[in-house]
Amino acid sequence: MATLLIVDDAPENLSVLSGLLSPLYRVRAVNSGQRALQAAASQPRPDLILLDVMMPEMDGYQVLGHLQANPATTDIPVIFVTALDNSGAEERGLALGVADYITKPIRPSIVLARVRAQIELKAARDLLRDHNRSLQREIDRRMAENLQIQDVSIRALGRLAEIRDPETGNHLRRTQGYVRTLAMQLRFHPRFAAFLTAHNIEVLVKSAPLHDIGKVGIPDHILLKPGQLTADEWVIMKTHSRLGYLAIEQAEQDAEHRIEFLSMAKEIAHYHHEKWDGSGYPDGLAGDVIPISARLMALADVFDALLAHRVYKAGLPVEDALQIIRAGRSSHFDPDVVDAFFARQNVFLAIAAQHAAGENPPTSGAKS
Repeated sequence: MATLLIVDDAPENLSVLSGLLSPLYRVRAVNSGQRALQAAASQPRPDLILLDVMMPEMDGYQVLGHLQANPATTDIPVIFVTALDNSGAEERGLALGVADYITKPIRPSIVLARVRAQIELKAARDLLRDHNRSLQREIDRRMAENLQIQDVSIRALGRLAEIRDPETGNHLRRTQGYVRTLAMQLRFHPRFAAFLTAHNIEVLVKSAPLHDIGKVGIPDHILLKPGQLTADEWVIMKTHSRLGYLAIEQAEQDAEHRIEFLSMAKEIAHYHHEKWDGSGYPDGLAGDVIPISARLMALADVFDALLAHRVYKAGLPVEDALQIIRAGRSSHFDPDVVDAFFARQNVFLAIAAQHAAGENPPTSGAKS
């Protein structure tokens, strides 16, 4: 049974309307605007309000304004009840958003028909609203599930490179953390702010684990060699950046629609070994021509490699790694990225320690 709220300062009007409507609806009746606002916001919440226009202290227009301003009552439809000769009130009320008009003296058949129409319309709107909410919840659930599947798939693909090179440990988690840290430090920098939006930072971090996916195409005798590579072997090793780019590009082409993180992952895989001075590979890009995503990954990847233990080298002490990063400013790395690194140096070291994954944690013989 729908609930009606009748508001009128005249007891006889309340009595007439209540008597007419109470056999069909749950009726609540109040005799002032202030009480109307209290009743409208309490339970059971009215499905429809019949509101007298001319009342002392707070008239119908004022009550309507308060109802519309309150999120708890703004969706309750209102029928104005006014004198027959007050056509100006009808026009004003409709402009303000009232659902309908009933004129005094009331005619029972008209009142019943208009109330029924508004109640049915309200029920239909509520049903549609609840259906839309249910659909939105299902969409949100499926989107969250898809994002989780996407994240797991990205990490699984990234692990392919790690499986080929088992000594990399938690390299993916660490470099993700490093990239996020650099991005957050640089997000308001005038050179980076346009790119490092909150959305792009999330895409960047999501894409980071695929930076070395091309290593799956490097032969074992080169990738797992315990000593230094020969010049010819190094040429082959450097092809992993292009192999990763081509693999992600193929996946991108196979998709029916553009997948944003694949575009950035392809960019990172291809260019994260480029150097600020143009001496990197595969294309010898220099300066701002190198994509920002790749510039951030370049520093993150090198810092992690410096601290990491390999069969062919021991991990460097922290102070030595820091000195190499500092020396690479404006040669290997974008100078502003290096400055961001040192501004958040303690965060980098905390990430390195947190995800040591059984490796020897970074060591320091001096305060850094």
